[in-house]
Amino acid sequence: MGLIIIGGSGFIGTRLGRLLTQAVNGFKIVDKAVSGVYPSRTVLADVREVETLRASIHEGATVINLAAEHRDDVSPLRLYDDVNVGGARNVCTVAREKHVQTIVFTSSVAVYGFAPINTDESGQIAPFNDYGRTKYEAEQVYKTWQAEAPMERTLVIVRPTVVFGEQNRGNVYNLLHQIALGNFVMVGDGLNRKSMAYVENVAAFLQFSTTAFKPGVHIYNYIDKPDSSMNVLVGTVNRMLGKPEQISLRLPLAVGYAIGKCFDALAAITGKKFAISSIRVKKFCANSVFETSIAKTGFIPPVPLSEALERTVRHEFIESHEGDGVFYTE
Repeated sequence: MGLIIIGGSGFIGTRLGRLLTQAVNGFKIVDKAVSGVYPSRTVLADVREVETLRASIHEGATVINLAAEHRDDVSPLRLYDDVNVGGARNVCTVAREKHVQTIVFTSSVAVYGFAPINTDESGQIAPFNDYGRTKYEAEQVYKTWQAEAPMERTLVIVRPTVVFGEQNRGNVYNLLHQIALGNFVMVGDGLNRKSMAYVENVAAFLQFSTTAFKPGVHIYNYIDKPDSSMNVLVGTVNRMLGKPEQISLRLPLAVGYAIGKCFDALAAITGKKFAISSIRVKKFCANSVFETSIAKTGFIPPVPLSEALERTVRHEFIESHEGDGVFYTE
């Protein structure tokens, strides 16, 4: 088996596995949890433990690393460094020993922080949280590995924006769920725009990246175009659900942010985690619009964004899929 997917039991890894079963004879998932879809292909290992990685990655493998600590409310905070940065060091240690020549690393547009509209791969690195910081530090670890043998090693760094799709229980699903329930409240004027990425398209680009590039460092944002304002996105989903497109409930940003601060204080007092927080309100109301140079590679996303959104809404809120597994992400 030539391909190793570290962290492959999760949302993106499972969709990637479905693509790979159609195209190659062998891949292996290396994860601290057994894949619900591919248990027989799973080897248990933790990126924080180099010995388990050493036993799981074979000579000359191609490695895709999806493993990450990524939620907004991770505790203790050192997990970001232990998993994202320490994990990268361990992967590179084993890659050196096993003569791995190609690594595809999923980073994040979080490395740019609250970035200017249309930030591309040359944008300023300015993360506002530990997730973005540690993702960028992990990128540097992988770049060091590649620079040790620059004419032989290929490093592809993929920085996706928010990823959504069927069976995901992250921020996009939470938004869609509130709309479907009729409980959605728009915070702010709704003119802010969001870039999004459909899971099948992200998985397809990761698969593409394992063979498409020559030795060197290749960095790509992953975004599915076109971008939509929050007003347009919510109106589109309402229409798909057979609801009026008009948004009836709105809160000024200052009020929404104050409510988020109240939940922050409540979380600090009780130790509980809540769906509402000041950082989530801030992220919801911010522009998050990115550009990418992926078109130059020749890659064509298999699913248009409008179809991807329709697939997700239909799967989650119109059709019945009881018993399907779900994946909890940000």
